[in-house]
Amino acid sequence: MYQANPNRYEKMLYRRLGKSGLKLPVISLGMWWNFGAVDDYQTCKQIVLEAFNNGITHFDLANNYGPPPGSAEITFGNILKEELMAYRDEIIISTKAGYLMWPGPYGDYGSRKYLMASIDQSLARLGIPYVDIFYHHRFDAETSLEETMTALADIVRSGKALYVGLSNYKSHQIKEAVAYLKAMHVPYVITQPSYNMLNRWIEDDHLLDTQYEVGGGTICFVALAQGLLSNKYIDGIPDDSRLMKEHIKHINKSAVTEPLIQKLLALNSVAKQRNQTISQMAIAWVLRNPKMTSTVLGVSKVEQLYENIKAIDNLSFTQEELDRIDEILKS
Repeated sequence: MYQANPNRYEKMLYRRLGKSGLKLPVISLGMWWNFGAVDDYQTCKQIVLEAFNNGITHFDLANNYGPPPGSAEITFGNILKEELMAYRDEIIISTKAGYLMWPGPYGDYGSRKYLMASIDQSLARLGIPYVDIFYHHRFDAETSLEETMTALADIVRSGKALYVGLSNYKSHQIKEAVAYLKAMHVPYVITQPSYNMLNRWIEDDHLLDTQYEVGGGTICFVALAQGLLSNKYIDGIPDDSRLMKEHIKHINKSAVTEPLIQKLLALNSVAKQRNQTISQMAIAWVLRNPKMTSTVLGVSKVEQLYENIKAIDNLSFTQEELDRIDEILKS
């Protein structure tokens, strides 16, 4: 029988989600990859339990995570049932719907029919009566935003989710969506954008400020640029890299270019001066603004989890360090 580390909350930092009563660990565990039916279940369980042992209370899923789609929720549901159900009230479980899940016109995007079916399917796979946060996974330009937000509101009112989240929404879309949710008195708390040293679109969009204005928090994903922001690619592509996995289609070995390697070498010298790896510095960098509540990180080995958690030992940057990082990235 699993017994959680009694000192787990001493190991993690927590930030409040906007004006809500909810706090998240600054590092959350994401299950986009590495937790599907193609992955080793015992490794998945070890990662989840060690995350919780180290104060990571937020586990981030979506209906299409796997592969195959849906299998990450099944994996986490089994771990929850076998080991973590006694700690359910200490855990934040989030899931999403918005990408293709089944064929035909009703298995994608943001219709009421799709979202209502999706939450029921996710809860069945997870084996629980509610999730803490239910996201619309991406903005749907073809469906009325009012319809999408009303569906999310009704999911909260039904007790199947406690809070609403929006993922991959831009600032102007968030403002419009939140206006609908506030009119319905439904708690919106979080947005989830992509963000890292190589992908800084949210800065031009002023997303962090928008979230602060509407009273929500922000949790970014791909802080490590799918592993590119790490020491592992300085000397080439290792055989165990995700870039070599055939089932991961959105990134491959062509991403490791000579200009990127030169940037990594320069970033590594800055990281060494901070007593960090490139990955640890990249995590600290996305968390440098206190308006960034958390970052979702995925790992395939428990050793990667331990390395990532060490990033919180130094989340502050001098202006000189920030200027040097900007200089490297623009080179």
